[in-house]
Amino acid sequence: MTESGAQGGPTTLRIILGGHLRRMRVAAGISRSDAGWEIRSSESKISRMELGRIGLKERDVGDLLKLYGLDDDEERARLLALAAEANNPGWWHRYGDVLPSWFHAYIDLEAAAQLIRLYDLQLVPGLLQTREYTRAVVQLGRGTVPTEEVERRITLRLKRQEVLTRPDPVRLWAVVDEAALRRPVGGVSCIIEQLNYLIEMSELSNVTLQVAPFSLGGHSVQAGAFTILRFPEEDLPDKVYIEHLSSALYLDKPEDLDQYTAAMEALCVAAPTPSKTRDILTNIRKDFER
Repeated sequence: MTESGAQGGPTTLRIILGGHLRRMRVAAGISRSDAGWEIRSSESKISRMELGRIGLKERDVGDLLKLYGLDDDEERARLLALAAEANNPGWWHRYGDVLPSWFHAYIDLEAAAQLIRLYDLQLVPGLLQTREYTRAVVQLGRGTVPTEEVERRITLRLKRQEVLTRPDPVRLWAVVDEAALRRPVGGVSCIIEQLNYLIEMSELSNVTLQVAPFSLGGHSVQAGAFTILRFPEEDLPDKVYIEHLSSALYLDKPEDLDQYTAAMEALCVAAPTPSKTRDILTNIRKDFER
C-alpha cells in the first residue's frame, strides 16, 4: 500500500512516484532537459517518468533526488523503496498468457481506485459476473477454448472481484442496460443465476446498481461502454477507460473527464433510482422463468 492507503501496483506506484519527482523538479527550478542530462537521457524520458508511463530505475531516481536537493535521508530511502516496489510485477503477472498486455494497467488501476463508475450495454460488468456467466463470456466468439485457459480466465476475473469485498472495498456504481440483462448469455439457467447474484450484490453498501431500461429510449452514452475510475491519491488523476476488441483507451485530459462524467451523471439521473433495481431485476428474472 502507499502511504495514503491505495492498493499500490506497479502502474499506480509509477504514477505516484512520478508525481513526487515532478513536484520536486518544479520546486527546484530545474527543466526536464537538465534533469534528462543528469540521468544520461532525454527530456522526453523525464516526461514519461513523471507521467508514470515507464519503469523507473533506482539509480536514475537516486540521481534525480540528489539533483533536486533532497537531503532528508529518510525521505530518500522511502522514495527509493517506492521505485524498487514499482518495478515488481503485479499479482496478475502470472496470468500473462491469458491477459492482453493493454489490460495490465487497468487491473492495477482498478485495484487502486476508490470509486469505479461504469456503464455497460452488452454484458453484465466483469466485477459483477458469476462464475458460470464468466465461463460463457470467455467462450463467446472464440470457438473451442482449451479447458485450462477457460479456468485461468475465470480465476483471474474472480480474483479481480475481490476489490468489492476486501476490508477497504472499492465503491462501485454501475449502470447496466436492460439489453445486457435480457441477453441469455450461457443459457436461461445461467442468466437466472446471474440475475439472482446481481440482486444479492446490489445489497452491498459499497455497490450501487441501476438499470437503464428500454423505456428510457435514446441517451447520450449509447455509443458504447466506459468506466470512470477515481483514486484517493492526489497524484492519480481520474481516468476514463474504454475497451475495444483488441486494445483500450485510457483518457485523463480534463475535457475528456468532464464529458464522460457529465454523460454518466445524466444517465444516472435518467435511469430508475437504485431503490427500484431489485424490482426491475426480479421482473426480468420472472420473464425467463415463464
